Amino acid sequence: MPAVEVRDLVKTFAATRALDGATWSADSGRVTAVLGPNGAGKSTTIECLQGLQRPDSGSVRVLGADPWGADAEHRARVGLMLQDGGLPSMVKPPALLRHLAGLYADPLPPETLLSRLGIDGFAGTIVRRLSGGQRQRVALAAALIGRPEVVFLDEPTAGMDPHTRLEVWDIVREQADAGVAVVLATHSFEEADRVADDVVIMSHGRVRTAGPRASVEGGETLEQVYFRLTSGGAR
Repeated sequence: MPAVEVRDLVKTFAATRALDGATWSADSGRVTAVLGPNGAGKSTTIECLQGLQRPDSGSVRVLGADPWGADAEHRARVGLMLQDGGLPSMVKPPALLRHLAGLYADPLPPETLLSRLGIDGFAGTIVRRLSGGQRQRVALAAALIGRPEVVFLDEPTAGMDPHTRLEVWDIVREQADAGVAVVLATHSFEEADRVADDVVIMSHGRVRTAGPRASVEGGETLEQVYFRLTSGGAR
Protein backbone atom coordinates (compact mmCIF):
# COMPACT_ATOMS: atom_id res chain seq x y z
CA MET A 1 0.00 0.00 0.00
CA PRO A 2 1.40 3.45 -0.86
CA ALA A 3 2.29 5.66 2.09
CA VAL A 4 0.32 8.51 0.48
CA GLU A 5 -2.68 8.18 -1.84
CA VAL A 6 -4.57 10.93 -3.63
CA ARG A 7 -7.58 9.72 -5.61
CA ASP A 8 -9.93 11.84 -7.78
CA LEU A 9 -9.38 14.79 -5.44
CA VAL A 10 -11.61 17.84 -5.90
CA LYS A 11 -11.43 21.04 -3.85
CA THR A 12 -13.16 24.32 -4.72
CA PHE A 13 -12.79 27.76 -3.14
CA ALA A 14 -15.69 30.01 -4.18
CA ALA A 15 -15.51 30.06 -8.00
CA THR A 16 -12.01 28.58 -8.16
CA ARG A 17 -11.52 24.85 -8.57
CA ALA A 18 -8.12 24.37 -6.94
CA LEU A 19 -8.13 20.59 -7.45
CA ASP A 20 -9.93 18.97 -10.34
CA GLY A 21 -9.77 15.19 -10.00
CA ALA A 22 -6.10 14.84 -9.02
CA THR A 23 -4.79 11.28 -8.60
CA TRP A 24 -1.28 10.17 -7.58
CA SER A 25 0.56 8.25 -4.88
CA ALA A 26 3.88 8.22 -3.00
CA ASP A 27 5.79 5.27 -1.58
CA SER A 28 7.92 4.83 1.51
CA GLY A 29 11.65 5.13 0.94
CA ARG A 30 11.24 7.46 -2.04
CA VAL A 31 11.14 11.21 -2.70
CA THR A 32 8.09 12.26 -4.70
CA ALA A 33 8.47 15.75 -6.18
CA VAL A 34 5.22 17.55 -6.99
CA LEU A 35 5.90 20.19 -9.64
CA GLY A 36 3.58 22.84 -11.00
CA PRO A 37 3.16 26.57 -11.56
CA ASN A 38 1.52 28.86 -9.02
CA GLY A 39 -2.12 27.88 -8.67
CA ALA A 40 -1.54 24.32 -9.85
CA GLY A 41 -2.96 22.87 -6.63
CA LYS A 42 0.25 21.65 -4.96
CA SER A 43 -0.22 23.39 -1.62
CA THR A 44 -3.95 22.64 -1.50
CA THR A 45 -3.19 18.95 -2.01
CA ILE A 46 -0.72 18.97 0.88
CA GLU A 47 -3.25 20.77 3.08
CA CYS A 48 -5.81 18.04 2.29
CA LEU A 49 -3.21 15.36 3.05
CA GLN A 50 -2.58 17.01 6.40
CA GLY A 51 -6.25 17.28 7.30
CA LEU A 52 -6.11 21.08 7.11
CA GLN A 53 -8.62 21.16 4.24
CA ARG A 54 -11.53 18.80 3.65
CA PRO A 55 -11.94 17.59 0.06
CA ASP A 56 -15.20 18.30 -1.73
CA SER A 57 -14.96 14.84 -3.31
CA GLY A 58 -12.41 12.13 -3.88
CA SER A 59 -10.18 10.84 -1.13
CA VAL A 60 -6.74 11.06 0.43
CA ARG A 61 -4.95 8.51 2.60
CA VAL A 62 -1.76 8.87 4.61
CA LEU A 63 -0.35 5.66 6.08
CA GLY A 64 -3.70 4.08 5.26
CA ALA A 65 -5.79 6.58 7.21
CA ASP A 66 -7.97 9.56 6.30
CA PRO A 67 -6.06 12.55 7.75
CA TRP A 68 -9.26 14.54 8.32
CA GLY A 69 -9.90 14.17 12.03
CA ALA A 70 -6.95 11.80 12.50
CA ASP A 71 -5.93 11.07 16.07
CA ALA A 72 -2.76 12.28 17.77
CA GLU A 73 -0.99 8.96 17.30
CA HIS A 74 -1.41 9.18 13.54
CA ARG A 75 -0.36 12.82 13.40
CA ALA A 76 2.83 12.00 15.33
CA ARG A 77 3.87 9.76 12.42
CA VAL A 78 3.65 12.61 9.90
CA GLY A 79 5.91 15.66 9.52
CA LEU A 80 4.89 18.91 7.82
CA MET A 81 6.76 21.93 6.56
CA LEU A 82 4.37 24.54 5.16
CA GLN A 83 5.51 27.17 2.69
CA ASP A 84 4.84 30.00 5.16
CA GLY A 85 6.53 28.14 8.01
CA GLY A 86 3.58 28.18 10.41
CA LEU A 87 5.92 28.79 13.34
CA PRO A 88 5.22 30.70 16.57
CA SER A 89 6.79 34.12 16.16
CA MET A 90 8.03 35.05 19.63
CA VAL A 91 10.09 31.98 20.51
CA LYS A 92 13.78 31.26 19.89
CA PRO A 93 14.55 28.22 17.69
CA PRO A 94 16.27 26.05 20.36
CA ALA A 95 13.35 26.47 22.76
CA LEU A 96 10.88 25.62 20.01
CA LEU A 97 12.71 22.47 18.95
CA ARG A 98 13.19 21.29 22.52
CA HIS A 99 9.49 21.81 23.18
CA LEU A 100 8.58 19.82 20.07
CA ALA A 101 11.03 17.06 20.98
CA GLY A 102 9.19 16.64 24.28
CA LEU A 103 6.00 15.74 22.40
CA TYR A 104 7.50 12.59 20.84
CA ALA A 105 8.56 9.27 22.31
CA ASP A 106 11.79 9.04 20.28
CA PRO A 107 12.68 12.44 18.79
CA LEU A 108 15.84 13.43 17.01
CA PRO A 109 18.15 15.33 19.36
CA PRO A 110 17.41 19.06 18.88
CA GLU A 111 21.13 19.84 19.04
CA THR A 112 21.75 17.63 16.01
CA LEU A 113 19.27 19.57 13.89
CA LEU A 114 20.44 22.93 15.24
CA SER A 115 23.98 22.13 14.11
CA ARG A 116 23.18 20.32 10.85
CA LEU A 117 20.95 23.12 9.55
CA GLY A 118 23.13 25.96 10.83
CA ILE A 119 20.39 27.14 13.18
CA ASP A 120 22.86 27.49 16.03
CA GLY A 121 24.26 30.51 14.19
CA PHE A 122 21.07 32.48 14.93
CA ALA A 123 19.82 30.55 17.96
CA GLY A 124 19.42 33.67 20.08
CA THR A 125 17.00 35.39 17.68
CA ILE A 126 13.24 34.98 17.94
CA VAL A 127 11.47 33.53 14.92
CA ARG A 128 9.75 36.80 14.00
CA ARG A 129 13.12 38.46 13.38
CA LEU A 130 14.62 35.69 11.27
CA SER A 131 15.09 35.99 7.52
CA GLY A 132 12.90 33.90 5.25
CA GLY A 133 15.64 31.36 4.66
CA GLN A 134 16.37 31.08 8.37
CA ARG A 135 12.72 30.45 9.14
CA GLN A 136 12.71 27.74 6.48
CA ARG A 137 15.56 25.97 8.27
CA VAL A 138 13.68 26.05 11.57
CA ALA A 139 10.49 24.82 9.89
CA LEU A 140 12.37 21.90 8.34
CA ALA A 141 13.87 20.97 11.69
CA ALA A 142 10.39 21.09 13.24
CA ALA A 143 9.05 18.77 10.52
CA LEU A 144 11.79 16.20 11.07
CA ILE A 145 12.28 16.21 14.82
CA GLY A 146 9.63 13.55 15.51
CA ARG A 147 11.25 11.00 13.12
CA PRO A 148 8.17 10.94 10.85
CA GLU A 149 7.26 8.03 8.58
CA VAL A 150 5.86 10.51 6.03
CA VAL A 151 7.03 14.10 5.65
CA PHE A 152 5.45 16.82 3.50
CA LEU A 153 7.79 19.64 2.45
CA ASP A 154 6.28 22.66 0.67
CA GLU A 155 9.03 24.65 -1.12
CA PRO A 156 11.60 23.61 1.53
CA THR A 157 14.60 25.51 0.15
CA ALA A 158 12.87 28.79 -0.77
CA GLY A 159 15.02 31.71 0.35
CA MET A 160 17.98 29.55 1.36
CA ASP A 161 21.58 30.26 0.37
CA PRO A 162 23.30 27.73 -1.96
CA HIS A 163 25.29 26.03 0.80
CA THR A 164 22.23 25.44 2.98
CA ARG A 165 20.23 24.29 -0.04
CA LEU A 166 22.77 21.54 -0.73
CA GLU A 167 22.68 20.47 2.92
CA VAL A 168 18.88 20.29 2.86
CA TRP A 169 18.93 18.17 -0.29
CA ASP A 170 21.32 15.76 1.42
CA ILE A 171 18.98 15.58 4.43
CA VAL A 172 15.97 14.92 2.18
CA ARG A 173 17.77 12.05 0.47
CA GLU A 174 18.84 10.64 3.83
CA GLN A 175 15.22 10.63 4.98
CA ALA A 176 14.12 8.61 1.96
CA ASP A 177 17.09 6.25 2.26
CA ALA A 178 15.99 5.59 5.85
CA GLY A 179 12.52 4.52 4.63
CA VAL A 180 10.57 7.76 4.99
CA ALA A 181 8.05 8.75 2.32
CA VAL A 182 9.04 12.30 1.34
CA VAL A 183 6.56 14.43 -0.60
CA LEU A 184 8.22 17.61 -1.83
CA ALA A 185 6.26 20.40 -3.54
CA THR A 186 8.64 22.60 -5.50
CA HIS A 187 9.09 25.01 -8.40
CA SER A 188 12.75 24.04 -8.75
CA PHE A 189 13.84 21.68 -11.52
CA GLU A 190 17.29 21.58 -9.94
CA GLU A 191 15.73 20.44 -6.66
CA ALA A 192 13.69 17.72 -8.36
CA ASP A 193 16.71 16.61 -10.39
CA ARG A 194 18.82 16.36 -7.25
CA VAL A 195 16.49 14.46 -4.93
CA ALA A 196 13.39 13.04 -6.66
CA ASP A 197 12.73 9.37 -7.36
CA ASP A 198 9.19 10.03 -8.61
CA VAL A 199 7.57 13.09 -10.14
CA VAL A 200 4.03 14.47 -10.24
CA ILE A 201 3.41 17.38 -12.63
CA MET A 202 0.27 19.41 -11.95
CA SER A 203 -1.49 22.25 -13.76
CA HIS A 204 -4.92 23.83 -13.11
CA GLY A 205 -5.62 21.33 -10.34
CA ARG A 206 -5.06 18.31 -12.56
CA VAL A 207 -2.24 15.79 -12.73
CA ARG A 208 -0.61 15.94 -16.16
CA THR A 209 1.75 13.04 -15.53
CA ALA A 210 3.01 11.01 -12.58
CA GLY A 211 5.45 8.18 -12.05
CA PRO A 212 9.14 7.31 -11.75
CA ARG A 213 11.37 10.00 -13.20
CA ALA A 214 12.69 7.84 -16.04
CA SER A 215 9.12 7.07 -17.11
CA VAL A 216 7.99 10.69 -16.85
CA GLU A 217 11.01 12.06 -18.72
CA GLY A 218 10.93 9.46 -21.50
CA GLY A 219 14.15 10.73 -23.06
CA GLU A 220 13.38 14.42 -22.47
CA THR A 221 14.66 16.54 -19.61
CA LEU A 222 12.30 17.10 -16.71
CA GLU A 223 12.19 20.78 -17.63
CA GLN A 224 11.14 19.98 -21.20
CA VAL A 225 8.36 17.67 -20.01
CA TYR A 226 7.16 20.26 -17.51
CA PHE A 227 6.86 23.09 -20.03
CA ARG A 228 5.29 20.86 -22.66
CA LEU A 229 2.58 19.79 -20.23
CA THR A 230 1.93 23.07 -18.44
CA SER A 231 2.37 25.77 -21.09
CA GLY A 232 -0.46 27.47 -22.93
CA GLY A 233 -2.95 27.40 -20.06
CA ALA A 234 -4.87 24.52 -21.62
CA ARG A 235 -7.12 22.54 -19.29
